[in-house]
Amino acid sequence: MLFRHSDVISTGDIFDVTEYPIIDLKSGGSLQAVIEGLNRLKLMAIPGDHQEGGTMIVPGHGRICDEADLALYQEMVTIVRDRLQDMIKRGMTLEQVKKARPTADFDPIYGKNDGNWTTDMFIEAAYKSLTSKQDDHPAGASER
Repeated sequence: MLFRHSDVISTGDIFDVTEYPIIDLKSGGSLQAVIEGLNRLKLMAIPGDHQEGGTMIVPGHGRICDEADLALYQEMVTIVRDRLQDMIKRGMTLEQVKKARPTADFDPIYGKNDGNWTTDMFIEAAYKSLTSKQDDHPAGASER
């Protein structure tokens, strides 16, 4: 949701500074669709002077953010996707990928070992998203 003339964007759960993005595979969501959504949000947000301020972003959960926070989150998701794609190209199974901990450097910020959406669940959904045929046609994919 965009609040015109207020320079505020409400993102819903696609941007959540408290955890990794939720990939709703059952509803046709994909990791690539999450990245595309984050990229679109980045185009809407305007940084303030010296990268502080500007568009205020209300994430699905957590604190009020700005364009710099959104950029860091989008970069994290893209880096994790690239790592997973590399592991998949090398023929690694889901269990091997989990043991390799492709999110280890981001886990102190976004990782969770319990609750409704854990790091393990994110890695599994992201892996399945990248190894399924649905990413061949991301226009019809959705994210939560």
